[in-house]
Amino acid sequence: MKYIAIIGYGVVGGGITAVIEANKEQIKRTVHDDVEVKYILDLRDFPDSPYADRVVHEITPILEDESVELVCETMGGSHPAYEFSVQCMEAGKSVVTSNKEVVANFGDKLLRCAKENGVSYLFEASVGGGIPVIRSINTALAQDNITKIRGIVNGTTNYILTKMKNEGRDFADVLAEAQELGYAERDPAADIDAIDAKRKIIILTALATGVLLDDADVYAGTLRTVTQDDIKAAARLDAELKLLACANIGDSIEAFACPMIVPHTNPISHISDVYNGISVASDVTGDIMYYGRGAGRLPTAGAVVADVCAVLSGAAKYEYVPEFKKADGTTKQAKPFDKIEFTYYIRANCSKVDLADKLEAACDSVKIISEEGGIVEAVAGKMTAKTMSDLLPDAVAIRILD
Repeated sequence: MKYIAIIGYGVVGGGITAVIEANKEQIKRTVHDDVEVKYILDLRDFPDSPYADRVVHEITPILEDESVELVCETMGGSHPAYEFSVQCMEAGKSVVTSNKEVVANFGDKLLRCAKENGVSYLFEASVGGGIPVIRSINTALAQDNITKIRGIVNGTTNYILTKMKNEGRDFADVLAEAQELGYAERDPAADIDAIDAKRKIIILTALATGVLLDDADVYAGTLRTVTQDDIKAAARLDAELKLLACANIGDSIEAFACPMIVPHTNPISHISDVYNGISVASDVTGDIMYYGRGAGRLPTAGAVVADVCAVLSGAAKYEYVPEFKKADGTTKQAKPFDKIEFTYYIRANCSKVDLADKLEAACDSVKIISEEGGIVEAVAGKMTAKTMSDLLPDAVAIRILD
């Protein structure tokens, strides 16, 4: 028998026990033994759960029980998730997690702690839910030089934008519906302000480069200001408006998460509803696309259990183990966001002559799309956000994915 523990018995933590119970025989074939949840650490009791007798309220029993080989950390947040993970690894227990915040903030230290204590620290479920993008980058692309990452990595915001387009509804109305359906939290800031997407692109960039960017190095642009006019403008450009997490990797790293207009020639533009899609470009392999359910109880829990199986079967010992390092003088540096150049869709209250005159002095190209009722639409590039705001401080400006 292989014994594990779960820290945090919420949506994902509860999904882990459901996946283990439902797929018991498949897991046994993979691990070559039965896997049983021996402890569940949570502040709450679960009297109606078949696992009620496994619930503990402090971590000590887990740390002291030598039969527990692995701990699933699904509590979320940085603290005490970081401290508990370190304590478990120092006690000789591997840790697997779905917690993108703790990986984005402390992935360098947690991976180092795992190495020093001869255990594993895996986090497949931290990006893309059930999509196996992390293991793929770590194994199938380990020999390759990744140059670009583009992703819809937040199902909540993709659901909102899909509804806004298909039903012509306003942002606030669709957000309220998403909250009622459980897609969005009561406090939706992490999703709609791109904080969640930012954490995920930090993790993906670290896998590609070995550099764990600081939170302040990565721009996050909110969805709160998106209107039906923006959705319709994207459609006129034969494109879709999506919240993207992106990284351009060269001599420096350009990383950001924000609403962007995505042309229909890019397959990411066609990903709708709560689904996620991540494209990776590399020198040798070329373009690869990962698609699937990026969130939800069972897809995310399934990714956690996949990591559990990798560790308990011994396979994790033979997988490439990344090492993350905080950006410093020896690593690639993050390019300040205000120095990154984009092509922009622009909507301004002025004449097309005035708009063209202002843009042509600063941009490589300017194309006036329409002029109606004193509102001019144009596409212009390349320029930085600072140049854009200095030229047209009152205009609507949305970045276009090249």
